[in-house]
Amino acid sequence: MNKKRLLQTIGLTLKRGAGQRGEYLREKHILASVGENVYFQPRLVPLYPELIKLHNNVMVSAGVRLITHDASFVVLNRLGKGEFPEKVGCIEVMDNVYIGYNATIMPNVKIGSNVIVGAGALVSKDLEPNGVYVGVPAKRICSFDDYMVRHCENPDNQGVFLSLCTA
Repeated sequence: MNKKRLLQTIGLTLKRGAGQRGEYLREKHILASVGENVYFQPRLVPLYPELIKLHNNVMVSAGVRLITHDASFVVLNRLGKGEFPEKVGCIEVMDNVYIGYNATIMPNVKIGSNVIVGAGALVSKDLEPNGVYVGVPAKRICSFDDYMVRHCENPDNQGVFLSLCTA
């Protein structure tokens, strides 16, 4: 980890809550852009943070990995069969998005507005707006609106996506 990213990660870790970490990312211009009402639980600044955009009303849960690069080139280059470049890509998260615990967002992905990404999901392709996505790889299981309606009908539910979207 380079010195700048290490210091940014220490600063991020010292913030007490997700709201303060979101503000820190915005104030220090660590990511390409950070909108209003961004809540960021992770305590590690991703590699190539300048390739990440978080729009408004975004919640990124603990353990989420925002992967902006593919380091397989290191192994390929050691084979002596050519020179393979590192591949990097942007991640953009639009308005009103929740990314659940331990989800992984791969490079060159855009998550549309009004999206919920379930815990542990692997997002390797763009996610269309207005949906709930779960699994490996992430697949749409219902609309954002259906989720909201069912969530309101079941206020005691602890956020189990499948029970809310398939009932």
